[in-house]
Amino acid sequence: MNHKKQDEIFREENKEKRKKIIILTIKIIFILAVIVTIFFFYTTYVSTAQVIVNEKRIVNSKIPDTFNGVKIVHFSDLHYGTTFLSTELEKTVKMINERKPDIVLFTGDLIDEDYKLTSKEQEKVIKILQKIDTTLGKYAIMGEEDGENFTTIMNQSNFTILNNDYDLIYKDNNEPILLTGTTSILKGDYDIEKTFNYFNQETYNSNIYTISLVHEGDGVEKLLEKHASDLFLAGHSHNGEIRFPYLGSIIRTSGSLKYSNPYYKIGDSTLYVSGGLGTKIVGVRLFCHPSINFYRLANK
Repeated sequence: MNHKKQDEIFREENKEKRKKIIILTIKIIFILAVIVTIFFFYTTYVSTAQVIVNEKRIVNSKIPDTFNGVKIVHFSDLHYGTTFLSTELEKTVKMINERKPDIVLFTGDLIDEDYKLTSKEQEKVIKILQKIDTTLGKYAIMGEEDGENFTTIMNQSNFTILNNDYDLIYKDNNEPILLTGTTSILKGDYDIEKTFNYFNQETYNSNIYTISLVHEGDGVEKLLEKHASDLFLAGHSHNGEIRFPYLGSIIRTSGSLKYSNPYYKIGDSTLYVSGGLGTKIVGVRLFCHPSINFYRLANK
């Protein structure tokens, strides 16, 4: 009888243990499911939606007095059709205009290459981009994913496209700054000699303050082999889309293997890499919100 009773007690104890293990397992699975759901929601919908503005002061003695305080907005990599559509574009344009920029610069990858943009959507994108208001001009270069619709959209949105080209920007007097634009290094149709053709002119100023647009950050080294520039502005990397404190970009892509973080000092040149607005590399963002850059020029 005692053995029988002991077996019965033992079975009851095992039953209780199994019950506790099952309950604990269910709790762990539930907690993990909640964590995964929150992580997915945050990286897919929250981190990709909250656009931030990175403000920087650019100081260089070569900047003309008339350009002191000039405001520049730099945005890049919409990859329209991914996590970025017309609603996000309207909000971004509003953020740009609130800063009353003198110059607006776009460094490529307007429409995602995997997205079929309808003619109606194209008209809407144009109407929104037309609302960007500046005092000195709007400029753009092509990224590796940009095709024919890029040219149509940007031209009709009153952007000057600098594909291996340059422009002199004047403010109030005859002392300009130089803006150059190079097409995508990955595409292979870039022409650095043509980009810096200003310096082949008889009346060129060797000490002119120069801003150079290049889509891929790694392309800066190719440009520097041919000609110096004071300020390089790039995109493409999205700053990795996934970043961790002290580690920086976790994921890097061709064209941004070396220069994917937001800021670099390369000799006498400064490089700012936009974090972009859409997504592409992994389709989510973590500790890397979509952003626009806002610069103020000063010569002292």
